Amino acid sequence: MAKQMLIDAYRGKRTVSAPWVPYSGVHCAFLINEKANAFLQSPELLAKGVVYTAEKYKADGIPLLFDLSVEANSVGCDLKWWEDNVPSVSSHPCSDKTPEEAGLKIPTLDSGRWPQIWQAAKIAKPKLDALDCAMMGLVCGPLTLASHLAGVRIFTDVYKHPDFAHKVLKFAGEVCEAAAKFYIDMGCDIVAIVDPVASQIRDTTFREFVTPNCQATIKAIHDAGVTSSFFICGDCTKVIDEVCSLGTHGFAIDEQLNMNFIRDKALKAGLGFGGNLKLTLSLSLGLISPREDAIVSLAAGGSHGYTFAPG
Repeated sequence: MAKQMLIDAYRGKRTVSAPWVPYSGVHCAFLINEKANAFLQSPELLAKGVVYTAEKYKADGIPLLFDLSVEANSVGCDLKWWEDNVPSVSSHPCSDKTPEEAGLKIPTLDSGRWPQIWQAAKIAKPKLDALDCAMMGLVCGPLTLASHLAGVRIFTDVYKHPDFAHKVLKFAGEVCEAAAKFYIDMGCDIVAIVDPVASQIRDTTFREFVTPNCQATIKAIHDAGVTSSFFICGDCTKVIDEVCSLGTHGFAIDEQLNMNFIRDKALKAGLGFGGNLKLTLSLSLGLISPREDAIVSLAAGGSHGYTFAPG
């Protein structure tokens, strides 16, 4: 376990070997024989699962939690809970109103599940430090959060009703900034903006709606001396240049992209990059040998700014 090596890789530096991060999420609950819904609502269970997983998998860094419903819930969205997965957002207050019209407010540490997450971090941080493992805070990105707030209409509103979309995305960006500051104050060594659905839009739309609404969050992370990243899912080929221009120290992608292509993009931009172990074909379905898949990813990623992680 080597926290500083991970931070160096996230910042695009050369490392002795590629550091390793399992995006374990509610798998942590499975490892300690707990249901996901109980795990995500208990500070003690959350901390126990994260620390246990970090030690079991010899992680160089690990997310405190991987649940993109936290920010939405903290501003008023309802959740449907599951025993084997993260909760689903079940209400969309901006489906027919702007955030201002819906009366939405920027969350505080007393909002939603933030008190439980704060307590979990307080328990987990010293134990992860003792393991030389970075604690990571994952913030729901502006477009994904906007989709929680407004529902699927946001993907057409960015084209058909841009004024409305701008208001929702602006509010979402302000919530992201607040969440990032919470994670910084919890002691996270790395804070990543996680915007999986940002691959579903055009590059020009990304530049107009996602990029500006990430800037305050990125500034808050960097002003605190913390390492930043941007996580995106799906085939993000058409927006990858925008991702490289966001201003984060690096980014991470999923299994749909060629690691050689991503490596070259990252190295040219001087950024850290992460992935690309196949979560579906390899780890879940076993259609590809996980060992061989890991070897291919490690060979492609190299040891210059690369973090080995699931895609």
